[in-house]
Amino acid sequence: MGKENVQKINKPRAIRRLVIWYKRNSAVTSIVDTAASSAVTASNVAGNVVSGAGSVVSTASNVASNVAGNVVSSAESVVNTASSVVSSASSIAKNTLQPLVFDPLKRLQNNDNVSDRAEDFQSRRIWIAVDGMGGDYAPVPILEGCLEAISRFPINIKFVGNSEKVKDAAEKTGLAELLENEIENNRLELIDSGEPIGMNEEATAVRKRKNASINVAMDLVRNNQAEAVYSAGNSGAMMASAIFRIGRLKGIDRPAIGALFPTRDQSRPVLVLDVGANTDCKPSYLHQFALLGNIYAKDVLQVKKPRIGLLNIGEEECKGNDLSLKTFELLSSEKSFDFGGNCEGRDVLSGSFDVVVCDGFTGNILLKFLESVGGVLLDILRSELPRGRRGKVGSAFLKSNLLRIKKRLDHAEHGGALLLGVNGICVIGHGSSKSLSVVSALRLAHSAVNHGVMDNLNQLQKLQVLNS
Repeated sequence: MGKENVQKINKPRAIRRLVIWYKRNSAVTSIVDTAASSAVTASNVAGNVVSGAGSVVSTASNVASNVAGNVVSSAESVVNTASSVVSSASSIAKNTLQPLVFDPLKRLQNNDNVSDRAEDFQSRRIWIAVDGMGGDYAPVPILEGCLEAISRFPINIKFVGNSEKVKDAAEKTGLAELLENEIENNRLELIDSGEPIGMNEEATAVRKRKNASINVAMDLVRNNQAEAVYSAGNSGAMMASAIFRIGRLKGIDRPAIGALFPTRDQSRPVLVLDVGANTDCKPSYLHQFALLGNIYAKDVLQVKKPRIGLLNIGEEECKGNDLSLKTFELLSSEKSFDFGGNCEGRDVLSGSFDVVVCDGFTGNILLKFLESVGGVLLDILRSELPRGRRGKVGSAFLKSNLLRIKKRLDHAEHGGALLLGVNGICVIGHGSSKSLSVVSALRLAHSAVNHGVMDNLNQLQKLQVLNS
């Protein structure tokens, strides 16, 4: 069979196999559909690759016929040659096809990161107090995250904890030298304190143990030695400490924990509050949450006119329990923000709302549910990929995209939630926070300070509704 015939047979067959593989995998069907315009270019490249492969195979065939006396040796040579060609073709195909199909999302993400880094380094350097003993795995991941954040953002850290335990932990994990360097450079300061408030302890323990790490960290903010505080410890204790040490904003009855959820638009997350600070709420509390969230969305998320939604079981204003019905009336009559009506559960991540308010009981369930979505989604996608060589090839194409999906859904990428309604910037981290979560949370604190959130929150007391 001549070289031209090999090309005619192999070229459509290679393309046909590639198309069949994609169609069999529903997980990537929608992505391939959006890449239709790139398929022509990819086809041309694949044609060149197949043509090269056909040439090599034809040459190998001629060589094999001349040395037919040594069949085993020739077969081995042909296999090695074919293996090399397949490896080269696979590399070329991956480098060529993947950018063509998936580059728009990657390029958008890279542009966002560049923009974020520019914003970070143009802002002023601030001091943040960190409860180094709070969290399930403290102090190692907390310290590691702080050291990483110092190198990435314009922040200094006042690390609060038992100094001896912190230094011992740093020595055991190889962080001692880096810790000493940052201390010498005046970018990190160790502040000695007592033991932390345990995860299982009552929040009121902060009133008895004045030397607890969260209290010492909160005092640094109260005394203007730090502009924000972060803790991955007992969230109830942090809220109690914030109320007792730095106080509530005038006119705010209950502080709320606001968490950022991802939406379809990667650049526009939605703020959900409350997600755990107040399990039982009054309509006036939810009204205040909406006011707090509106300011946060304007200042930190840079949304000119945030759309506020009330989490409910239906869009109609007559739906919901007594709390929802009375809250709807309050929010509808409020003129200081844009109330978009009820928000059903399926609309939270749609991007239709910038702020969603609910009681802390419902919000906490919603938060914990979302935290599990990323891992489950990846497991499902992995199980749907075919086994064997086709599966390995498909995984190579999809690996970076699956990781980006996980990153968008991973709560560690947001790191923490703001405690809104107290007279200072307080960021609450997840109890199981690792270094990545700490870095993300410290960046959130830095962003809140530099966007002047507290200045605008203090203006709330001028609203008529808060003084009535």
